[in-house]
Amino acid sequence: MKTITVRNIPDDVYDAIAELARRNRRSLQQQVVSLLERARRLHGEPPLARAAALRERLAGRDLGDTVEEVREERRR
Repeated sequence: MKTITVRNIPDDVYDAIAELARRNRRSLQQQVVSLLERARRLHGEPPLARAAALRERLAGRDLGDTVEEVREERRR
């Protein structure tokens, strides 16, 4: 695992992250890692591209009819 040192963080940014950490019951370090992971997900592959890749990966599989399966369960 890598280490990052960040200097000269504005007080208001530090206070906001510290407050988030407190509300989420995390250490400041855990909160920063969580924010970085979230940023990576948000700026990663677009959701539509991920959905298209998932559809492609599942293509040809018989996934069944969930609605019909629920109806059958209710009839039992």
